[in-house]
Amino acid sequence: MKNTIDKIKSNKFLRIIYKILKAITTLFIVLIVSIIFVQRISNNKVTVGGYSVFTIITESMVPKYQVGDMLLSKKIPTNEIKVGDDVVYMGKNGTFEGKIVTHQVIKIEKKGSELEFHTKGIANTIEDPVVHEKQIYGVVTTKLSILSLLSKLVNNIYGFYFIIFIPFAIMIFLEVIDIIHEKEKKN
Repeated sequence: MKNTIDKIKSNKFLRIIYKILKAITTLFIVLIVSIIFVQRISNNKVTVGGYSVFTIITESMVPKYQVGDMLLSKKIPTNEIKVGDDVVYMGKNGTFEGKIVTHQVIKIEKKGSELEFHTKGIANTIEDPVVHEKQIYGVVTTKLSILSLLSKLVNNIYGFYFIIFIPFAIMIFLEVIDIIHEKEKKN
């Protein structure tokens, strides 16, 4: 194995490929873990430039969104929200209390100086409790297909090993090889 490592390290082309592979693996792991960590630990309170990532956890928006899909939401002024928009909000009443919900706006009413939004899941037969402006986190801008796939894979034990564990093991292996090679160079 030492000879193989020495061949890789001495060949300029292989050395470049080795460094690129190592950088991509590291970046991939850091990106995936960061997105999942920020979303789960911050309770979806962290935004970057007004954008947040949310995960669908029920079938209320089927067929548009499936359980496990990750959505990108943008904070916009509530007066720009239109009927038909998918909004993400914090539930305050009934079974929605304390839950982050992604449903479609079906009606907007103005009550005094505040807007009230009537929302409903596409697959649901009944309307949600009225949603007030202060409850809205943002409007869904897009489904993040790659992150949705990765989220579904990470939540599966086999997927977790292939998406997180194996790349992490490869990264550690490559680091150990670098350390051994550097020590051998000094001797």
